[in-house]
Amino acid sequence: MRSYTLIAPAKINLYLEIIGDRDDGYHELAMILQSIQLADQIEIESNDVQLIRLRCDSKEIPVARSNLAYRAADLMVSEFPDSFATYGGVDITLHKRIPVAAGLAGGSTDAAAVLVGIDLLWKLGLTRSELEELAAKLGSDIPFCIGGGTAIATGRGEKLSELLGLSNTYIVLAKYRSLEVSTPWAYKAYRSLYSDTYIKDTENLVDRKNAVHSGEIVKAISNQDASQVAQKMHNDLEKVVLPEYPQVLKLKESFAKYDILGTMMSGSGPSVFALCDSKEKAEQVKINLRNEIPDPDLELFVTKLINHGIQVIS
Repeated sequence: MRSYTLIAPAKINLYLEIIGDRDDGYHELAMILQSIQLADQIEIESNDVQLIRLRCDSKEIPVARSNLAYRAADLMVSEFPDSFATYGGVDITLHKRIPVAAGLAGGSTDAAAVLVGIDLLWKLGLTRSELEELAAKLGSDIPFCIGGGTAIATGRGEKLSELLGLSNTYIVLAKYRSLEVSTPWAYKAYRSLYSDTYIKDTENLVDRKNAVHSGEIVKAISNQDASQVAQKMHNDLEKVVLPEYPQVLKLKESFAKYDILGTMMSGSGPSVFALCDSKEKAEQVKINLRNEIPDPDLELFVTKLINHGIQVIS
């Protein structure tokens, strides 16, 4: 049976601005998304039983139809029924390394890997843009996860413009294993408190989305200035999450004491990260934070920014 093994990197937000409401119930966003080296590994193999079968080495992950990886395979079956009939079903095995419910796109990147893997298994020859269009049917983060790297994301997150990413920049990630923040709650809470700041008319909405392309953080990324990037990082959702989740606020405050470039919550949380300009500094920050907060529920990772998304390794 044909098989592929793929690497599915996590992502963080370097910038997240909520601009307004959309007719479909989502928010208009302006974001800068960034892939990181922390990644899941996905094995995908043809089977001869015309079924999608999903396995995972983490008990925290449901292996049911609700799983995004399963839904990605199911989408490919519905979009390409002739190929499904020709090549048969797929067995998918997820080896999880990305923390669950962490605001790091763990489920989204697994789904992206399944789309890429089935494209290869069934010899579809899809382009990156075609894969991104399919990914957008599943979720807002998934198109970015296909190609990864560094990108401006607008709309609900599916409209992407690539940027030249930062090199030699490391991060320390912190996340309480048992703590989860509901993304729908975070956006709903933000709407209830700050909807008066939303841009209502179409012309100004377009202007604001376009403005991020020439914003200071984009200039800093283009100049490979990690220190300036760290100073310009911004996440609107911190306004509602940090007051409600003191553990997340404490992580950010603790990071700020150390020798870092900057710190921020990723997405709707509860992960918090610190940018560092060397691996040695990142490792020391990890040690310092572990000594300050010896809670065994706190997961800490040292990883780095990368310039790619899904990769096939075998």
